[in-house]
Amino acid sequence: MNRRIFFRILFLFFCFFSLPFVSRAATLSLSPSTGTFSIGSTFDVSILLNTEGQSINALSASISFPPDMLQVVSPSTGKSVIGVWTANPKLDNRLGKIEIEGGIPGGVNASNALVSTITFRVKSVGDAVVRFKDDSKVLLNNGLGTNALTQTSNAVYKFKLPPPAGPIVVSDTHPDQSLWYSSSTVSLKFLNDSGSVAGYSYVVSEDPITNPDDISEGIKNSVAYANVADGVHYFHIKALREGVWGGVTHFAVKVDSLSPADFKIDIAPYSRTSTRQPIIQFTTTDALSGVDHYDLKLVPLSGGAGLTEDDGRLFIESISPYTPSPLSLGSYDVIVRAYDKSGNYREVVERMNITTPVFSFITSTGLEIGGINIKWSVVWFVLIILILLLAYIAYKVYKWRTKVHTAHTDKVLPDRISQELVELQKYRQKYGKAVFVFLMLFSISLFNTTYAQNAHLAPPLITTISKNVSNEEIFYVGGKTDFADEKVIIYVQNLSTGETFSYNAKSDKQGDWFYRHSNFLSPGQYLLWSQGSIGEEMSPPSPQEKMTVSRTAVSFGGGKLSYETIYLFIIILLFAGLIALIVFIGIHLYQGRKKHILLQKEIKEAEESIKRGFAILRKDIESELMTIRKAKLSDELLGEEKEKEIQLMRDLQDVEQRIGKEIWEISQEA
Repeated sequence: MNRRIFFRILFLFFCFFSLPFVSRAATLSLSPSTGTFSIGSTFDVSILLNTEGQSINALSASISFPPDMLQVVSPSTGKSVIGVWTANPKLDNRLGKIEIEGGIPGGVNASNALVSTITFRVKSVGDAVVRFKDDSKVLLNNGLGTNALTQTSNAVYKFKLPPPAGPIVVSDTHPDQSLWYSSSTVSLKFLNDSGSVAGYSYVVSEDPITNPDDISEGIKNSVAYANVADGVHYFHIKALREGVWGGVTHFAVKVDSLSPADFKIDIAPYSRTSTRQPIIQFTTTDALSGVDHYDLKLVPLSGGAGLTEDDGRLFIESISPYTPSPLSLGSYDVIVRAYDKSGNYREVVERMNITTPVFSFITSTGLEIGGINIKWSVVWFVLIILILLLAYIAYKVYKWRTKVHTAHTDKVLPDRISQELVELQKYRQKYGKAVFVFLMLFSISLFNTTYAQNAHLAPPLITTISKNVSNEEIFYVGGKTDFADEKVIIYVQNLSTGETFSYNAKSDKQGDWFYRHSNFLSPGQYLLWSQGSIGEEMSPPSPQEKMTVSRTAVSFGGGKLSYETIYLFIIILLFAGLIALIVFIGIHLYQGRKKHILLQKEIKEAEESIKRGFAILRKDIESELMTIRKAKLSDELLGEEKEKEIQLMRDLQDVEQRIGKEIWEISQEA
């Protein structure tokens, strides 16, 4: 028994460790995977298939390439492991994609099978990635069409201009031909390695291998171009020596002076949330050089908001999505800068509030529900209309309940029943009964907006400033200086009182500086400017920026009561009024219904009594009719007795009709 268990364990052990060797996956790769090529040249790229010991009978390869750098000359369908082409290879030089699809009759098992060869022509300088797209497939020869492709190997190529055949060209503004620069002023120098140069001919174009004309531009060995358009440009130059034009040198210049596209910061679940670690998402594009990286900073605006993990630095490089460390309650400004590869950046700011669950939907401007802000004017209007409607219903219910109670207490019967009693008594005599409206309207609107302002030592540049600051939020300002470790003096002047305050900051190694105030500013308008200082040298003041601090809190001594708290208190009062009206309506409906049932019961009893009275009255009338009829058999009736008989017949008919009335009619009238 023990030996059997041992062999079972040994078999399972062998199966477990042999699985990776039995279940192999096919791969597609590009060869060569790297390389450096000159503009204008062509090179071949082979698509290789490794079946990893399995039999493959079909494949579909989708490849992408940068169309601004590469152009497909022709994909080869000659020598290939594919025996049956489902369709001719599709190529699109405008979108930069190639699609190859075919079958392999009988299947193939190979480690380095050639699928196809693609010939590319180099169009411009830079680095290019040629890669397989996610919809590529390699199908097993098992009759099920199982996709065995789990790995692809892409390629990265570097493209450069042909070696200089003419003068050597350098640039102090755009030194590296493979990099992008934000400056639109291009300065070029061409080195004269021999004193025999009689002239230079040069031209700037978008063609990487243009040949300048044979007209000399002079012997000056430098040239500068201003306001160069964004994009890739090529400087082509050749030299004239002893009456003969020499070879051409090509020099690439990449200019991108535009910032990345504008974008939005998304905060999940919402920008106003009780979650202490919200998820911050951001993404953008850049048409020319492409997005290089993102910098992010969280600036606490509330006095109670704790310092974040990056408060010791100006910005931190980040990727999206970004999740901060647990945050304290309060408001924050999320600042994201998107940099392109030429150094331009786009800055976007989004306000974020970390609140308690009670205040997660209360803001100074309205109710925040599901990311939608409902203005306070709309909230007040809806609540007041609802209160008025409930007050009217409460008034009607109270009036109805009072009427029912009075009718029950005073034994007041419906008019029809009372009329029946009067008729019955007549026959018996002949033959034998507020509103309380609550209205509250509260509106506080105090909102002002302004915008923050902005030969030897240049004044510090203000690039970042808090906007829409209130008197319960802390303002901040930041920017750049020309020198590292430069002292920055920030001046803030209150336009209402004329007081001016100054605060100090210091730039870092990159020249970035940032200042966050330590307390709140009083409501009003302010002027803000900065001044730089290195040692005893002071820069001129920077341009002034206007800033408005709006009122969103009421001060009480040394404390503040925010409008959010006031609005919450008002909402509680209004909802308390609504609940009181609903309870009032419910109580009076219940009591009125109870009295109504009792009154209906008494009305029914009165109705039965009236019917019995009319039934007795009928017997009395029939008895008198019998007496008259007996007298009629013996003698002739007198004229007066005949009239009495006729009247008795009418009364009898009327009584029979009254006895025959249905109860529900009387109950309905009651």
